[in-house]
Amino acid sequence: MKSHFRLGVPRRAGRRLAAAATATALIALAACSPDTADRADKSGTLTPSDPTELSVWITSAEQAPAPDNKITKLLKEKLGVTLKYEIVTPDNVDQKIGVMLAGGEYPDLIGTTDLKLRLLEGGALLRLDDMLATGDYPNLAEYVKGYKKMSYSGDEVDKGLYIFPNYNRFYGDITGGTYYGPAFWIQKRVIADAGYPDLSNMTLDRYFQLISDYKAKHPQTDGAPTVGFEVLASTGREWGMTNPPALLAGSPNNGGVIVDSANNATIFADKDIAKNFYKVLNQQYNAGLVDPESFTLTYDQYTAKLATGAVLGMHDQGWDFGTATQSLQSAGKDEYTYVPLMPVYPGAKPYYADRPVMNTNQGFGVSVSSKQPKKALKFLDIMLSEDWQKTLSWGVAGEDYQVGADGVFSRTDQQRKNYKDLTWRASNRLLALLDVLPKRNGKFSDGNAYSPDDQPAEFFATLSDYDKKFMEKYGKKTWVEFMNPQPENPKYYPAWNITLTDKANQVNQQLTDASVQNLPKIIAGKPADFEAKWQAYVDALHKIDIKVYEDVINAGIKQRLADW
Repeated sequence: MKSHFRLGVPRRAGRRLAAAATATALIALAACSPDTADRADKSGTLTPSDPTELSVWITSAEQAPAPDNKITKLLKEKLGVTLKYEIVTPDNVDQKIGVMLAGGEYPDLIGTTDLKLRLLEGGALLRLDDMLATGDYPNLAEYVKGYKKMSYSGDEVDKGLYIFPNYNRFYGDITGGTYYGPAFWIQKRVIADAGYPDLSNMTLDRYFQLISDYKAKHPQTDGAPTVGFEVLASTGREWGMTNPPALLAGSPNNGGVIVDSANNATIFADKDIAKNFYKVLNQQYNAGLVDPESFTLTYDQYTAKLATGAVLGMHDQGWDFGTATQSLQSAGKDEYTYVPLMPVYPGAKPYYADRPVMNTNQGFGVSVSSKQPKKALKFLDIMLSEDWQKTLSWGVAGEDYQVGADGVFSRTDQQRKNYKDLTWRASNRLLALLDVLPKRNGKFSDGNAYSPDDQPAEFFATLSDYDKKFMEKYGKKTWVEFMNPQPENPKYYPAWNITLTDKANQVNQQLTDASVQNLPKIIAGKPADFEAKWQAYVDALHKIDIKVYEDVINAGIKQRLADW
């Protein structure tokens, strides 16, 4: 019901009073949480008394800062640094790299996201190991300590450190709001209908029982048949169908292999952990819970079906169905969006959530043609200090966020709105620079998260009323909190991105083809035929030279462990 009672205040006057009240509130907030960041360079390398101009080449889709950008002003005021930007969008980077390499003259700092490492192998970047060894760059030295796999290991230039990765170097605990990794997802309405049951110690039987019970009560969803469980089997994303056995067995996502405690990798497609999963799927298929259309859907059709809200559950990675989630949220159907669950076999411990893998071939380097490499490297070092990281990610205390009496950072609704406004960002943030700078992902020493989006209370504040109430039932603030704590990644991790030889790649494709050809028949077959069809699948796998594939993966694991 909408009230028209205005307490006798004219509309325009009401707006002026509201604006004044907002301004007063923000002034009060600023007063209670003044900016106390120490942004000076204590080494004296970068100082306003000796101004420095650094040329910066950045590959990023982010916009350039506006001339009145307040962080730009802080750089000059506190460090005497002025940045001369050249920002290149990813779709133009190939041509620009070629031009730079041909000319042989480079800006002071090169921010690259080129996976082919052409600037590095073309001789554009300095090897930085000796400079770091001086002790003059403590933040950068800490950043790379114990992370030798960030060092270049090819054959085109000397081995060593040339690039400071821009993402996924974590300090302290992992934080985050949205969970993007693998899980057995289930619609929130299913959980709500079941009375918000305990989601720990989840098993496949419990997972499918929740779906079965709900589907029996609600055979229709908005006029369409309710689908119990969808299997992602489309070409290129068949891992939605093939990866679950390892996760159910308590292994992290290593692709087609499980790596044991002695760091030995073996495929699991022919093992009992796989057989047990597909036997359950076969039973659920014959019980009417698995969608018969699963194995004929393209990826676009799969996501379109999820976007209807009719699918109660599926195994997938969170990032893979983001468009469906956004579509449901835009339609106000939050109860049709999904929460991640982690069923495991008896005796196994869930290891679904892992730490995002470091971008070892993306980030900032110092160019070989820079006339001021020490200042360039010191700039990166200072930007990694906690005070500057907070400034770059959160903004200025008292203006862009406030610090509570307990030291916890928070924002007002207006500050959250500003954070998403492109015009405001251009004048108040340096997003293109931050995109490629090394980052203190995780938590600062004071316990606050690296970014507002990762701060649990801040993430919670952005949720819909439905999601807030759902979270409150479980005493959580983020979807990440529904998952296992993320331990440090194993030193070799992950095995799925180990480079394969041509022969091993052929074997890998043969294994994939065998799975795609046989698993749908196994899942959709009659229960009486399960054993025979499973054995036919295992026989097909054993006709492939699996050892060639496993040997390359194991050699890659050993190399990573040796390089660490």
